[in-house]
Amino acid sequence: MSCHERVYAWRAEVAARLPHLSGPQATVLALWSFGMVLAGACGRTAVGTVLAAGLGCGEGALRQRLREWCYGAAHKRGAKRREVAVEGCFAPLLGWVLAWWEGTQLALALDATTLGDRFAVLAVSVVYRGCAVPVAWAVLPGNTPRAWRREWLRLLRLLGPAVPAGWTVLVLADRGLYARWLYRRIVRLGWHPFLRVNAGGTFRPTGHARYAPLWAFAAGGTWAGTGTAFQGPGRRLACTLLVRWADGCAQPWLLLTDLPPAAADPCWYGMRAWIERGFKLTKRAGWQWQATRVTDPDRAARLWLAVAVATLWLVALGGEADAALPPSTIVVLPTVPRRVRRAARPRLVSVFRRGHALLLAALLNGHPLPTGRFRPEPWPLATESPATQAA
Repeated sequence: MSCHERVYAWRAEVAARLPHLSGPQATVLALWSFGMVLAGACGRTAVGTVLAAGLGCGEGALRQRLREWCYGAAHKRGAKRREVAVEGCFAPLLGWVLAWWEGTQLALALDATTLGDRFAVLAVSVVYRGCAVPVAWAVLPGNTPRAWRREWLRLLRLLGPAVPAGWTVLVLADRGLYARWLYRRIVRLGWHPFLRVNAGGTFRPTGHARYAPLWAFAAGGTWAGTGTAFQGPGRRLACTLLVRWADGCAQPWLLLTDLPPAAADPCWYGMRAWIERGFKLTKRAGWQWQATRVTDPDRAARLWLAVAVATLWLVALGGEADAALPPSTIVVLPTVPRRVRRAARPRLVSVFRRGHALLLAALLNGHPLPTGRFRPEPWPLATESPATQAA
């Protein structure tokens, strides 16, 4: 297959998965994400140079197409000016992931990342095999104090219609993002919050008259029970508290969820760290976004759409290959506590890097363009039973 044929094949896939985009918008998005894979970077110059060499077209014209794709309608030429509506892509992006997903269990993580003093990015990502695929985000000006409530609620609301009924969706977030309104929005969507909180709060187990400090429930290492978290009409929350304090950890995990204690495991929270790996892939470990010269948040949000599509492609391809690896190729780590069953086997190569290698190999050998599937691992479990509120 020629470079043109492969680009056309990828353009057809992008247009089918994001049908609300116009033909020219889908074409440039396919060019940008395809060029990112070849260049190993998301910069316009790097992508334009490698695509121009492969397609036999002018670098300047190609870079201009990429540049204008990020523009708002007011900054484009022509009578039929249209801008890429990034928020309209969030539900289709998640739908794309679910179309390639095996099973009906999904874990989402919420977190924020920054690009120096220029941008703050709020992201919702699908966490998968040690990596993360962004499916919704808001790019905000950096160093500008503001509440993020509206942005988080909007991102979750936009993703809601993409998840079919009957799916189990876990939403993970660290201590800095906990809020009662966030917990309630997740529950309203039919999903399950798994939110870590600080040890400075209080909790009253069901059937008890008094509140106790949250840190007191971590004394035994594990604890699980229903009750009421925090005090005061504006903070009080009926929920389940899960506690885990593993050996060697400086602080315990104090988690609030709507799941009953018998149906939840605090070790699931370990998947939240994978979104941090996703942020690294966006920057120096992958697409080199830290080198961008873009200063406008709206244009940066459109660039993130290309980053998300390229990441989805490589992680799906690499994850499918990772799932097929024989056990003999997996490194054994004897220091892992026996009572914890790991969600992810130790990997010498991330699924992102494996997907990148497989895709380049297919291109070099003239094979048809590969895509991949999402084959998730079982969620981690602690084999020991936690103490319950009766104890």
